[in-house]
Amino acid sequence: MTDAPGAVAPLHTFLADPLPPGVAAHLARLQETPGIRHIAVMPDVHLAAEFCVGTVIASATLLFPHAVGGDIGCGMLALQFDAAAEILADSDRAASLLGALQLLCPARRHQRKIAHRLPDELAQSPLSHPRLTAAVLSEETRLQLGTLGNGNHFLELQSDEQDRLWLMLHTGSRHLGQLVHHHHLAATHKTATGLCALHADSPEGRAYLADVRAARSYAQANRRALASAAARAIEQTLGIRALTETLLDIDHNHLAPETHFGELLFLHRKGATPAHADQPGLIPGSMATPSYHTRGKGLPEALCSSSHGAGRALSRTQARQKITASALRAQLAAARIWYDARLTRSLIEEAPAAYNNIREVMRAQSHLTAITRTLTPLLLHKSP
Repeated sequence: MTDAPGAVAPLHTFLADPLPPGVAAHLARLQETPGIRHIAVMPDVHLAAEFCVGTVIASATLLFPHAVGGDIGCGMLALQFDAAAEILADSDRAASLLGALQLLCPARRHQRKIAHRLPDELAQSPLSHPRLTAAVLSEETRLQLGTLGNGNHFLELQSDEQDRLWLMLHTGSRHLGQLVHHHHLAATHKTATGLCALHADSPEGRAYLADVRAARSYAQANRRALASAAARAIEQTLGIRALTETLLDIDHNHLAPETHFGELLFLHRKGATPAHADQPGLIPGSMATPSYHTRGKGLPEALCSSSHGAGRALSRTQARQKITASALRAQLAAARIWYDARLTRSLIEEAPAAYNNIREVMRAQSHLTAITRTLTPLLLHKSP
């Protein structure tokens, strides 16, 4: 038991490199936080506001909103198409597809005339507060459904080892998740170590859990709407269809009850892919590097989790200081990746050099998850 003050939660790390500066102090703070039973650290761990990305915690009675973050339900989707990847070898086709994706899969908001309809289960289920329910039903929520967002969110066309064409995309709950997060932070109390928490069996805790479920549902609906729009763009420009039976969809920012070490606990994942035994997973690389489809191994000490990507090696500020637009342009050209070259300077923060080596990350977690498919990027659509 680690609920009592002074108790220390077990910590298991799965690292490709030594812990980044500041992460060790953060983990020590987590170990000393009453209510946290177990901690697992993924090989893509890195500092972020309030809580390190790539950290998984299990708690018995407390909920920690910062251990999920504001992009509740953020995750990955993959979908295969009925064509060989060589269909994108033609520059005119690639340019046409990029143009269609920019129209149908925007970063921030749709045009009103092509906005998606909110799923019935969200439109008919109120959240815990009238302000949140109003946000779900707002025009802004509808206009953001089927959008990427910015930062490390992206949409890629990729080739697998058999030259089959795949879509992979990364996005989450957009502004709705942020609203849910900040609304419930106002009801938290500070633990002895200063972390914000809610009691799971309190009205506030139950409301947070319900709203997290709603935000995860919206995030999944967002990915599905985005994939549908991308499939439409691909069919219009390339004349090929999606193989819907190949759809994979999994999130890596969430909170849910799970049984670990024989006890029902609240599992918080912030930037960590669930990796229960035989569970499919999706782990992206960075621009110009491979991505992976995986199958979990269910390692208990890892809280049945794996990394959610390569993990940042440089902060966004450091990336802007150390990486030039010409270097990024040369790297994407060498990898033969189609993208909107007008965005090169604004994409520096997401350059491969700003991230860890994804191959080393995958080697470091070979006992957490198994690679089932390796994918090479062909075409990139994203926003700065």
